[in-house]
Order: sequence, then C-alpha cells, then structure tokens
Amino acid sequence: MSLRTKEHILLPVYFSSITFLFLLGSCKKEDLKDDTAKLQNQKTESADIAVRWADLTLQVIRGAAKNSPTYSSRSLGYMGLTMYESVINMDSTKRSMNNQLNGLSIIPVPQPNTIYYWPLALNAGQATMLKYLYPDSQLPPSVKDKVDSLYKLILAEKSKDLIPITINRSVEFGKTLADKIFDWSKIDGGYEGYLKHFDPNYTFPSGNSYWIPPTVGQTVSNYPLHAFWGQNRTFAVANSTLPIPTIVPYSTDLNSAYYKLYNDVYQKNKILTQQEKEISAWWADDPTQTYSPPGHSYNLATIAIKKSNASIVKAAETYARVGMAVADAFINCWKAKVVYFNERPSSYVRKNIDRDWVQYWPEPPFPAFPSGHSTQAAAMATVLTNAFGNNFSFVDNTHQGLFLFPYTDYLTTRTFNSFWQSAEECAYSRFLGGIHTQQDNEKGIAQGTIIGENINNLHWNK
Repeated sequence: MSLRTKEHILLPVYFSSITFLFLLGSCKKEDLKDDTAKLQNQKTESADIAVRWADLTLQVIRGAAKNSPTYSSRSLGYMGLTMYESVINMDSTKRSMNNQLNGLSIIPVPQPNTIYYWPLALNAGQATMLKYLYPDSQLPPSVKDKVDSLYKLILAEKSKDLIPITINRSVEFGKTLADKIFDWSKIDGGYEGYLKHFDPNYTFPSGNSYWIPPTVGQTVSNYPLHAFWGQNRTFAVANSTLPIPTIVPYSTDLNSAYYKLYNDVYQKNKILTQQEKEISAWWADDPTQTYSPPGHSYNLATIAIKKSNASIVKAAETYARVGMAVADAFINCWKAKVVYFNERPSSYVRKNIDRDWVQYWPEPPFPAFPSGHSTQAAAMATVLTNAFGNNFSFVDNTHQGLFLFPYTDYLTTRTFNSFWQSAEECAYSRFLGGIHTQQDNEKGIAQGTIIGENINNLHWNK
C-alpha cells in the first residue's frame, strides 16, 4: 500500500513543497546508495529514543487533567503497539501485529525497494499518537510543550547526514502509522474515556455484599470509575473470551471463608510495621499523584531495557507487550468487578467487625474483586519474564523522591530479584493497605498470568 496519497502528504516543517519537489527530482543514485550503506544496520541502534518517549509518555499520563488507571492502560497499549510497528521493518525476523490483534488489519507497509530511517518513524509515530490520546485540553501547557520539544529534538538529532527525502519518507510513515492505529482505537469502547469517568445514570445493584462508594478515598465519587470498561475490545483475541474468576460466597458467619478474608485484612491493619506501610505506599500508584499502576509497569519495562542494553527493536517489542498486557488486564478485571460489584473491606469490617475502623490506605472509587493492581502486575511479570528471564534483578525507581499522602516520608527505591517478586509484592501491598482481601489478589494474579501468556503467544517472530 502506498503512503504517498493526496490525503496524506506530511512534510517536515522546514521544507516547502516546492523545495521537496526539487529534491525529489534532483537526488542522485549515489546519494541513495550512501543512505543505504549508512542505514543498513539500523536494528543495532540503541533503545535511547524509545526510552525517551516512554519516559515522556509517563510524564504526560501523570500530568493529564483526568488520569485514571483504566484509560492510562489503554493509552500504553496503543503507544507500545505504535512503537513496535514503527521499527519492525528494520528487523527481518519480526512479524507485524497486523491481522493478529482484535480487528487490526490496517497497518501500512513500506514502499518496496525504498529507504527509510526507522528511528525517525518511531519519533513521529510516538509524538502523533501521544497527542491523539492526550489532546491539548487534557494537558497543562508545560507538559504539552514537552511533546513538541522532544519530537523536534530527536528529529534534529536523527536527521543528521540524511538526505531530505529519506527524512520526509520516514517521518511520513510514522505519522501515517499512528493515524491508522488511532482510527482503529476509536471503536474499542474506550475512546475519549477521560471524558466519561463516572456515569451519573449508573444503576447500583442492591444487596449486602455490594460495593459502597467511599466517603473518604483517592477520588471521592458516588459512582464507580468506568463501569463500562469491561465491555471494551481487548488487544489479543484470546483475552476477549476469558472466563470470569469465581468468588467466595458472601457470609457474615464468623466461621465462614468470607468472614475470614475480611477479618484477616482488619487484623493485619492493626499491626502494620513501618516496612509494610512503605510497601503499601510504594504500590499505591494513586492516579492523582503518580503514573498509575499500568504506568508503574511500563516504567519497569524501561528499567529492564536500560539494564540489558536492549536494541531499539527489543525495546519497542517490550513496550508493546507490556502495554497491551496491562490494557487487556484492566479490561478483564473491570468485567469481573461489574459482574460481582463486590464490596471492599472498609464497608464489610465496619458493618460486621468494627464500626470505627478505617483502613490504612485511601481506597479507589470502584468495586474490589478482583484486584486491578494484581491482575496487571501479573500480566507485566509474565511478559517481562518471557523477555528477560526468571532471575532478572533490578532496582525499581518509579517513585524515588516522591511524597505520597498519607505516607509520612519521601519514597526511595525498592530492589527485586525478579519481575514476579515485584508483582507478588504489588498484590500483597493492597492487602496491607486494607484495600483488598487476599482473594482479590490471588484471583487477579491468576488471571493476569493468563492474559500475559496470551500476549506472549502472539506471533512476534517469523
């Protein structure tokens, strides 16, 4: 499919159309040969620009006017996919996600026997997609300007010693790719989700086991966040048909499994150590203060990429896997949340154990079962373990130097021996915070593992 159409001719800002036509007609064969020699080993390039865009993506998520874990997970899925598709043509062993993902069949292909510099395509694709997902209305000017600045900076850096036609062609490919993927994103159910966080017309189920909106929490709302999110299209087809996890039946009997689950949260919250409070704070990932849980996972991908000195292609694939895994994790998690509409420990404990109890960490505005943190963390651990191995130790710096209310000190770093160790601590942190029962966490980890495996099982290699 040709990219050069009347509807889509994108030129660098410093070229006029007249100049472009002149250059198109005046390029010499030896110029093209020079570019070929210069660009034939692109796939060995470092992951530097991929990492820079991932870092800025997280800054945008944190700075967005209406950040949420649901919408940010979706954004990371599309950012990662766009990054991957923008560079796979520099590696003949890699396969496109075209016709592999749920309804995706519009990925553009390069013109045959034509030279591209794929890092410029990555740069253009990330800038374009990030602006689509987070338009100016959602960003303060200081954050919006960073997107434009990074795009121009990388364009200048990576355009050195390249002929203008190669620059233009590469930039055009990245922008066209982002256009196509964004068009596909508009029909997934989550388009412009930042405009519809809470539905005032939502009808609550009635019963003893159902979620009650918190009077004090991360975000106070009388309605659940993104109650429709479980109906959204998943990236992987296999993740669209997963069975909903089973739940322990409601009971107030002191000897019942249900009572024990909630009493365990209550009893643990009375004896939290300082270290356990720090664990709870580290993984809280409050979207009003941080990148949100999926952003935390995306940053762990960055840490792994940088430590392993991954190539640009390896980095892009890693971001695609993590982004799509956490996106599908939140869709499936929210599907179960709405089916069960299960209460959090706060309401059950106050009704049946201690009416004055307040959990350690402020709770989010949506039902409990299963845990979103646990589901997405397991999906992350599954794909990153597949990419980097079982015993990949790392230092998590996601919240270094951050002060998170109500934790009473600045956070430092945490060290893990594997991605699974971090995922399990993430899940356990919700129990420590008084936000979830262990049932919520265990079922979330189990389902997140399957979701991550389905992402790994896509055909990434030829």
